[in-house]
Amino acid sequence: MNIEVNSQNLKFLECFASDTRIKIIELLNERPMNIKDLAESLGFSSAIVTKHVQKLEEAFIITTESVPSTRGRQKICHLTLESATLQFRAKKQDDQNRYAVSIPIGQYSAYDVKPTCGLASDTKIIGMVDDPRYFSDPEHVKACHLWFGSGFIEYRIPNYLVGKQSVRSLSISLEICSEAPHYNENWPSDLTFYINDTCLGAWTCPGDFGAVKGVYTPSWWKLGTQHGLLKQITVDSEGSYIDGIRISDRTVQDLAIHYGDDIRFRISAPETAAHSGGLSMFGKQFGNYDQDIQVYVAY
Repeated sequence: MNIEVNSQNLKFLECFASDTRIKIIELLNERPMNIKDLAESLGFSSAIVTKHVQKLEEAFIITTESVPSTRGRQKICHLTLESATLQFRAKKQDDQNRYAVSIPIGQYSAYDVKPTCGLASDTKIIGMVDDPRYFSDPEHVKACHLWFGSGFIEYRIPNYLVGKQSVRSLSISLEICSEAPHYNENWPSDLTFYINDTCLGAWTCPGDFGAVKGVYTPSWWKLGTQHGLLKQITVDSEGSYIDGIRISDRTVQDLAIHYGDDIRFRISAPETAAHSGGLSMFGKQFGNYDQDIQVYVAY
């Protein structure tokens, strides 16, 4: 997640101006905790801790859920934000020279996957798990969650350029993680990203997350993996980046984006990778972020 340092993001930035809120983040990094446990660990009243929790929740750094307890209900706090990059020098772009599209994760255009694998909508599993044939089932377009042990999935990004217009930058935001049987939070996976068959670089996901229920994951889902990490892939005239960290020298000029041709985006979990840990993807109504694949094209 990229955060521009400006007045519009004060709610997020103010969270780090308090020793108490930093300590809450440190405590929740170890495990989910309720308000009472946080208050006892910090030496403050529950009322004070609740106010700090509300600020962290408003900034989408943590989430809370109300669960039954022996004395009514209690609020459990979860740390959900994995990382954030502060952008001090924002790139100013004319809104008229930029377009955005949202691609549901089930609307892929090509695939080649191996088990463990499967698809799920917000209401049910689509077809049968561990049978790649169901990735061709007509209902695959309804998928809000998909996973596979190795292989690739590819999407077509619409190209709205006209005339001599050319792409200045391309940014893709999506929620992903590894894929282990059931789940394993220490399960690294080397994931490689391509645009029009040009390799942008790779990123190693640390695990397959199932210990804490996803904020938007449906209550009926019991198969293990609950959420992923929100990652932002950016390509511009200087190189390729994930969350602001350079992964290669591939620039937007290397991507062969031409008028009239769709932009093909592929994510690969190679069986031959050093960490062959598969891929899980999450769209709206699944995981920790209620979004599909978000694409921004500046030209």
